[in-house]
Amino acid sequence: MTDWSRLSHAYGSAENIPGLLDQIGTEGGGQAWSDLWSALCHQGSVYSASFAALPRLRAIASAGGARDDDAVMAVTLAGAIVAGEDQPHDAGDVRVRHAADIADLGRIATRMLPMAPDRYAYVYLLQSVLAFEGVRCWGHRLDGLNDDEYEIECPECTVTLFVAFGDDGFFSCVGDYAVDADVRKLPLRRAEPESLSGLAERLHAIARAHGQEDVALRLTCLFGAATCPECGTELSVADQVASYW
Repeated sequence: MTDWSRLSHAYGSAENIPGLLDQIGTEGGGQAWSDLWSALCHQGSVYSASFAALPRLRAIASAGGARDDDAVMAVTLAGAIVAGEDQPHDAGDVRVRHAADIADLGRIATRMLPMAPDRYAYVYLLQSVLAFEGVRCWGHRLDGLNDDEYEIECPECTVTLFVAFGDDGFFSCVGDYAVDADVRKLPLRRAEPESLSGLAERLHAIARAHGQEDVALRLTCLFGAATCPECGTELSVADQVASYW
């Protein structure tokens, strides 16, 4: 039996967490999810109560009568928590203590992928799969695919770059392209699907198999190359995202 009074979250004692979890699936469920995210994974930070919530999140995700959006929310919150396993949290070796829950959540997330309602949910679920598998960086940073850009640093001149791959086009630039129409933009060199290997090949193949063509396209940008407009250095986008992490 979990003694929540001895655990903490972003705002102090975790005594309120069981009550919030009990509200999921009720009329107040939406606000409860907001409060749970804020308390258990506040801006990516995790706490002792965060990992203690994993069994309840797994139960919500696997419940036969659970609403689809509640199941997705449970899996993605659990994924975000597990992705923070290396942070100081006083929860011990979470992969040992919560091995069964993490394994079950990974299987649930994998089953949910083909049924994701949109690109956003799909990317968050795919990121969660990687988090449950213990994939560093991408279990936490794959969701940049939903933001239409990654912010990285040039390894040569250290200037901050934006790598964009959304409605504004596919390019790298220095400066805020959203407000400055004259910012210099250099085209990305997207990876050819047949050149991908390892994790990149796997993620691209999964997205294609599930009909997520937009995600697959964005992955070729992430695992492709960009040019620094300041010094002309060609760089691997994924390598710089990983180093920026």
